[in-house]
Amino acid sequence: MNVAASKSQESGVALGALIGVGLGPGDPELVTVKAARLIGEAKIIAYFGKPGRASNARTIAERYFSPGCEELPLLYPVTTEIPFEQPEYVDALASFYKESAQRLGAVLESGRDVTLLCEGDPMLYGSFMHMFTRLDQRFRVDICAGVSGMSGCFAAARQPMTWGDDILTVMPATLDEDTLAQRLASTDAAVVMKLGGNFPKLRRAMARAGVAERAIYVERGTMTGEKILRFAEKRDDVAPYFSMALVPGRGRRP
Repeated sequence: MNVAASKSQESGVALGALIGVGLGPGDPELVTVKAARLIGEAKIIAYFGKPGRASNARTIAERYFSPGCEELPLLYPVTTEIPFEQPEYVDALASFYKESAQRLGAVLESGRDVTLLCEGDPMLYGSFMHMFTRLDQRFRVDICAGVSGMSGCFAAARQPMTWGDDILTVMPATLDEDTLAQRLASTDAAVVMKLGGNFPKLRRAMARAGVAERAIYVERGTMTGEKILRFAEKRDDVAPYFSMALVPGRGRRP
């Protein structure tokens, strides 16, 4: 018997379930059939966002909402205003995730299910994972896989990424320059996420690794405002949150 079931029997109240739903890379038509059904059935829908801006997750999923569903926004206290390695950033996010888990837990304790929307796939660089690790031992947690953001960018760029025995490495641009250069040089194909203010560093690392000429820059892949160009052709260092760099492999082909 799991912890949630035991607690439910002891209290006499059936606990709610947390349902993490992957929304895919951004195009609402890339939401899976299962995800659309779960969203349409949801009575309470939670999603992450930034104060003063429309939640990207909500924007993707809104067309699938049922009339009258209750919404539970979870708004980040900080995103890119402070470098992620700063103690202030770490402390702010830790407090935010703790409070968000408490808010969700209170609803689940009352016996109501919560559907938490997740951009891309819930278990790949997603905020959902912070809720999962805090709530999984107390409540039932179901997970609906989503099309990853990188998969959406592969398709949008019309770019085959791995051939034959190619090894694909996924890395964040928040790594230090030496590590980025080493990882890029030692793999066959790469996806670099979290570009943001790390673009100058990534540009230097790609040049050191000798992969800049074959790399591709994808901005807002599958979304409105999509932009795709050769990495070497991007002259400025501005990159929004929804952007990534692709380094396609060149391995064994039939």
